[in-house]
Amino acid sequence: MFHLISLFFFFLLLHPSSPTTTTISKQFKEAPQFYNSQECPSLISTNDDSIVHVAMTLDSAYIRGSMAAILSILQHSTCPENISFHFVTSASSNTSILRATIANSFPYLKFNVYPFEDSFVSGLISTSIRAALDCPLNYARSYLANILPLKVSKVVYLDSDIVLVDDIIKLVATPLGDSILAAPEYCNANFTFYFTPTFWSNPSLSKTFDGRKPCYFNTGVMVMDLDRWREGDYTRKIEEWMELQKRMRIYELGSLPPFLLVFAGKIAPVNHRWNQHGLGGDNFRGLCRDLHPGPVSLLHWSGKSKPWVRLDAERPCPLDALWAPYDLLKPPFSFDS
Repeated sequence: MFHLISLFFFFLLLHPSSPTTTTISKQFKEAPQFYNSQECPSLISTNDDSIVHVAMTLDSAYIRGSMAAILSILQHSTCPENISFHFVTSASSNTSILRATIANSFPYLKFNVYPFEDSFVSGLISTSIRAALDCPLNYARSYLANILPLKVSKVVYLDSDIVLVDDIIKLVATPLGDSILAAPEYCNANFTFYFTPTFWSNPSLSKTFDGRKPCYFNTGVMVMDLDRWREGDYTRKIEEWMELQKRMRIYELGSLPPFLLVFAGKIAPVNHRWNQHGLGGDNFRGLCRDLHPGPVSLLHWSGKSKPWVRLDAERPCPLDALWAPYDLLKPPFSFDS
């Protein structure tokens, strides 16, 4: 009997669409509470410039990664009580369950949840080379200036498959200068790869980057000036490229190329230590990744495979051991409340 009950609860975890899916919020352990150090500024109001705003998307498929990311941010922060989280979810998802999951594991956390209507962007999405890239929620980062309250003037956007091993305030302090956003750049990457021959062969389109030194950057880690974004209506600029893509097929990789078209060569650089990306190589094909040379502040399991999937399959990559300490999932047969 005990075995059957255990299997039932494990089934609920693996099937979030189940009517009794509210139990999912209890499948994660409660994280320890972290407190500000003495040198942290006291917050006067919700508009205080000392607040660190962090934006992430949130869905049932990646909730386990999100929980680990939140824990890592808090654990390594000097002023964790000054961090405010902004979670964007699909309006079609069960927002109340996602909210309860976060609140149960982080009862002291300052956070808000914002529904993102798929209709905002579904008509603009073109089929990409990987189905996972076509999810409307992947495009929510382009709409943060519209979604988040006007009082949020600067935000750090992070993907759900990351962990920080450094203080996020260092990332927030990146000087933006005249730029709208900051991110680690990778100028050794073949930039032409991100656009089709149709793009490069068109005389008008190929001049897009004239006067710029465009480099690839990963949109999973960005510091964004939302005030300037709003002033320049950059969401509309991204949408214009997506509309052109529907007519001409100028790229293949989902939400990344529009960001490159608008911002490449115009962003403030961030040290590579803040996005050790590409760790989500497919271990079943022998593609485990090593760290890039140099120091590490943020690890990013971008790619097809995620560390929790490989750990559950008992086929982890070596670096997945660095993610595991932040995993809040209870053992499958735990009945702790």
